[in-house]
Amino acid sequence: MSKRKISVSEVQTHNKEEDCWVVVDNHVWDITGFAPEHPGGPGIIYKYAGRDATAVYNDIHAPSIIKNGLPASAHKGTLDESTITEEWVKPLPSETPKAKPQSAAEKPPLNSIINAHDFEVAARNTTTAKTWAFYSSASNDLVTRDANASLYSRIFFRPRTMRKVMDISTATTLLGQPCSFPLFVSPAAMARLIHPDGELAIGRACKTRNIIQSISNNASYSAADIVAQPEVSDHPFIFQLYVDKRREKTNALLAQIKSHKNVKAIMITVDAAAAGKREADERVKADESIENPMQKNKPKNDNKGGGYGRLMAGFIDPNLSWSYLSWLRGEIGHDTPTLLKGVMTADDTRMALDAGLDGVVLSNHGGRNLDTSPPAILVLLEIHRRFPEIIRDHHPSSASVQAGLTKPFSILIDGGIRRGTDILKCVCLGATGVGVGRPVLYATGYGQEGVEQLIDILKDEFEVAMKNCGLTRIEECGPEYVNTGDIDHLVCKTRGHPYAASWSSQVGRQSKL
Repeated sequence: MSKRKISVSEVQTHNKEEDCWVVVDNHVWDITGFAPEHPGGPGIIYKYAGRDATAVYNDIHAPSIIKNGLPASAHKGTLDESTITEEWVKPLPSETPKAKPQSAAEKPPLNSIINAHDFEVAARNTTTAKTWAFYSSASNDLVTRDANASLYSRIFFRPRTMRKVMDISTATTLLGQPCSFPLFVSPAAMARLIHPDGELAIGRACKTRNIIQSISNNASYSAADIVAQPEVSDHPFIFQLYVDKRREKTNALLAQIKSHKNVKAIMITVDAAAAGKREADERVKADESIENPMQKNKPKNDNKGGGYGRLMAGFIDPNLSWSYLSWLRGEIGHDTPTLLKGVMTADDTRMALDAGLDGVVLSNHGGRNLDTSPPAILVLLEIHRRFPEIIRDHHPSSASVQAGLTKPFSILIDGGIRRGTDILKCVCLGATGVGVGRPVLYATGYGQEGVEQLIDILKDEFEVAMKNCGLTRIEECGPEYVNTGDIDHLVCKTRGHPYAASWSSQVGRQSKL
């Protein structure tokens, strides 16, 4: 990097689209060729042309993003601090004032938080209006978002009593990696919006509590920043992948990911062919300083609104199909477990197994893309009803897998999990891992300690539920410990609709492969 000292007056002369410099943390960068590449437009870049953009940059971005995202030649030198003037340090008027102050003093003390709902209330009351809208919003009328959580209250336990439950074990494995209990952190974007440490704090908390973090493709920090922290360098991670329209971008990203030995699995997200209409997010004007550090997209306010969701989705390939799986497996490597995330039918679960994948994540993206898509727990019950052999024969703890007759096939699930009891219900129904997304974002408002406390709360609730159901280890969990009668009528019994027979003979239909 250049060591040349550059005066404030020199920086100020580079304030045009065709000649654009900015200062970040006293480093001077030429971003002339970089700004126009943003699909959402250069926005805030030109606003700060020839100026110090440190405050707006550091409010959102990881420190390494600009250094790693630009060529070395873009670094022009360091700011000569002796030339700083009063005019230079004067902030620009904010276009997006914070509707709610974000101050640690306004949060309830961490020791007063006793469940996941408390973290949500704290976040709602203390984050900016835009951050809350982005985290909490979902598609259209929020039917799926709300059903994700509400259906768990309609599943009842069938506890067995008089069991010796003084000593129990919640230990399990997830994709071959040992974990303290069957919880993982679902990929959730832009955690730095709520705390400066963002996904770094989540990763450290997962290490201390021995669960696995799935890193979002749209995380505030790069995967390298997260997994290379000294505290977590020996801890396993999963990386969530969106396939880029430009295949070379996906190839380059996977090459980076594979260089990190503690990234143990890849989740390919397949439920985001189009960005959902997240109206709460769209209604609050976007801060045009936000960018996606891995894809370098920027938000843009338009007649649809100002949603961060569209920022995250612009690069995703809507033409991704089953025929691309062999290419993806080749890029990822057959020795790295690969799952499809966003599977919403038993049929696609079956196809994933037949295609040689290592598992699926039953998920509807938190209801954020397609409203009235099915809650994942209904999909899990559909697999039981239509393809019970997937769970019976391919479950990692099943006798057939242990005997080497079949390969393990992991069924992970997320969406609406708020209690340890929810986790146990999923495990009893055959899930090998249960993910939480939004609750972790809310807990990240308290940094690493907040995420650790959330995990501790869920684990304690899980242990209490196990004991009161008469269970002493994960291998004992089974469907006989739950009563799903109140929602069984919602489960699909066949591939097609009951009315389909009356017209299917007239319309040739087959699955698109």
